[in-house]
Amino acid sequence: MYKVFVNDIPIILSTKKDLGEKYISIPLKEAKFKRIIKKINKGKLLYVNLYHDKKEKLLKHLFKKLPVVTAGGGLVLNPHNEVLFIYRNGRWDLPKGKVEKNESIETGAIREVEEETGVKNLRITKFLQTTYHVFQRKGRYKLKVTYWYEMTTDYDGELVPEESEGIMKVKWKDMAKAQKALKKSYANIKLLFPEEILPVHSKNGISQV
Repeated sequence: MYKVFVNDIPIILSTKKDLGEKYISIPLKEAKFKRIIKKINKGKLLYVNLYHDKKEKLLKHLFKKLPVVTAGGGLVLNPHNEVLFIYRNGRWDLPKGKVEKNESIETGAIREVEEETGVKNLRITKFLQTTYHVFQRKGRYKLKVTYWYEMTTDYDGELVPEESEGIMKVKWKDMAKAQKALKKSYANIKLLFPEEILPVHSKNGISQV
């Protein structure tokens, strides 16, 4: 099962034809993806299941629906076990960005974190997961596929938000403050955090299946 977020509403990709009464289920190959996105944005659809009987074909068919942008990002921890957050477009987010041509995803993820926050001495400790979300540029819908890594750093210098990318603040947050920040974050970002620090409404809300 995969979740493709349109704002904070997940389109489910699964091998199950029936996910329950509230879900509209559509064969993935037949799905008019842009039409579905527009209905979600207008509040006319909340629960969508796109299904295919072969799991290995789910992403293959998804990637045919929209242009794909590959990105890398980091959940960065310092020696105090604080998490690095950025503030952009009125929400707390984690640093990430588009991977450049001929650049590995890991290298791109580290570069983007450095550029967006000013933090250096980054080291990848493990891969976390991949998230999928739809965004719009110049009137066109695109699918951003973001590969997330846990990173560590001993950097204790100045945090520098990349204002040209719309980033207003960069902050280290302990787990209590991270929980508060996640209340004003995105559903796909919440997927990266341990369940015990998630806001209560996120555990049982629409972002969870």
